[in-house]
Order: sequence, then structure tokens, then C-alpha cells
Amino acid sequence: MSNDEIILTPEGLAQLEAELEELKTVKRKELAARIKLAISYGDLKENSEYHSAKDDQAFMETRILQLEKMLTKARIADKADSSAVSVGSFVKLHDIEFKEDLEYRVVGPAEADVYQNKISYESPLGKELIGKTVGDVVTVDAPMGLIKYEVLEIRSS
Repeated sequence: MSNDEIILTPEGLAQLEAELEELKTVKRKELAARIKLAISYGDLKENSEYHSAKDDQAFMETRILQLEKMLTKARIADKADSSAVSVGSFVKLHDIEFKEDLEYRVVGPAEADVYQNKISYESPLGKELIGKTVGDVVTVDAPMGLIKYEVLEIRSS
């Protein structure tokens, strides 16, 4: 895999495309209306509504450029299967020290979200899991020390 390449699940690609479309159509129009309204208030030097809207516009345009760049480098992950962990796999792990089970989905970095148990294949745990099979034990060097997990189950959906 190329360093420039961004691997996404089909759902992740759709999510990024939807965000880009929303920003380019709906959000741009909303911001244009906010700027127009703020301009109508007069003196732009001390017009906080105008400056706030312009800041929001700059942030949004930066995000649009980021998304466009990501999408040009995007590649859909090969179909995950249940024989070995790959991008798109759902993985059930057993924390050997704390004797608890955890479940994660391995995704591309643009999709990672710890609150939804989605970990990037570039994360320390993601790197260790790629290619592993049920029964394998992985060791992750985390800030709190080494953590060992046993792979209990791999699902493609």
C-alpha cells in the first residue's frame, strides 16, 4: 500500500462523499447568507458577526480541500473475510490482563472513531491486528505499558 493511499470501507467512502456534498451545497449557501446578512449591519471592522462567518467559511473551505484530497487518494478496502483481520473486519478481543472482552472494527484513519469502537489500521492496535487469525495473541505498546489481547472472533459484518 502506498503511503499516500487512504484505505476506506465502502461505508466510510460514502460518509466522506456525503460530508463533502453537504459542505459544497448546503453549508456554502448558509454561510453566504450569513455573510450577506452580516455585511448589511455596516462597518466591517467591528462587525463580529461578519468576522465569525468569515472564520467559519475559512474552516469549511479547508475541510472541503481536505476531503477532496482524501477522496482522490481513497481506495476501497478489499472485501473483509473472517479468516484474518483486515480493513473492514469486526474483531472480538480478550484483554488477557483485565479479563474482559472488547470488540472493534478496523477501519481507515479517516473513519476512526473510538466512541464507535472503530480503530484505524494505522493505530498501534490496528497495526498489530492486521493479518492475525483467531487464537493469535497480540501485544500492544500503549502509554500504560504492554497490553496483550487474544483474538477471539473475526467477522466481516
